[in-house]
Amino acid sequence: MNYLSNKHGFLGIENKFSFKEKVVIIPFGLEKTVSYGGGTKNGPKEIIKASHQVELYDEELNCEPYKKIGIKTLKPFKIDNNIKKALKKISDINHKILEKNLFPMTFGGEHSITPGCILPFTKKFKKICLLHFDAHADLRESYNGEKYSHASAIKRCLDYKNVSIISFGIRNISKNEIPILKKNSKRINIFWAKDKSRWNMNKFKKLIKNKTVYITFDVDGLDSSIMPATGTPEPGGLFWDETLNIIKIACKNSNIVGADINELAPIKGFNSYNFLVAKLAYKILSYKFLSKQL
Repeated sequence: MNYLSNKHGFLGIENKFSFKEKVVIIPFGLEKTVSYGGGTKNGPKEIIKASHQVELYDEELNCEPYKKIGIKTLKPFKIDNNIKKALKKISDINHKILEKNLFPMTFGGEHSITPGCILPFTKKFKKICLLHFDAHADLRESYNGEKYSHASAIKRCLDYKNVSIISFGIRNISKNEIPILKKNSKRINIFWAKDKSRWNMNKFKKLIKNKTVYITFDVDGLDSSIMPATGTPEPGGLFWDETLNIIKIACKNSNIVGADINELAPIKGFNSYNFLVAKLAYKILSYKFLSKQL
């Protein structure tokens, strides 16, 4: 695999620092089916750029997690205009990473990447649970005539019979998605945003206990007051501390095997949103590999 130098990759680590990677960052700025605001193709490079400003020391974990993890970033590559070919590309990349027993984290791009991202996981593991952060259920069979739309991302994941879903922050669902939700009620658990004050985190802990988990994080799952830099922002979403708490519980109680973060549409001059996503990525990786220290 062709990597960027440490200095130009995620976190901008000094080139003199040498480590064996455990994590591979994949920049995959796919933007083919956005339906409102655009710009997700620029998400990966802006996340990586902002990550160079993230403090490497984590006061919660009392260490510099990157030294104990080992993170390398793939060099950017051409993404096919055909969405099926693009999804096959990310699937093939993740397959190679999994073969090396490494942890893939993909920076999108739009949420339509996720069915491609998880395909090799569905083949490697008997069962895989998606921990899904999103404002939208993404359960449409198709949207604007496109089966692989970002609005159908989770429905396409459910096409794999060994996939189950735990969703947080959903606050936008169409009438046509309700029958799909009911039909798959045994495979989908939703922690609705409207019920946030009554979420039972012990229930979540039991749901995720000892499962093999893949995190898919659509940044519009965050409240639009802290994350307006996305194509379809929604009020009433997740805030920083409660988001980290969910991820922390997952990392302490299950086996996180991969992740993607998607739907950042950078706004010129407002780097704080890019920085938030970069720090989120670092926290996910830190919790994944150092949860025993919590």
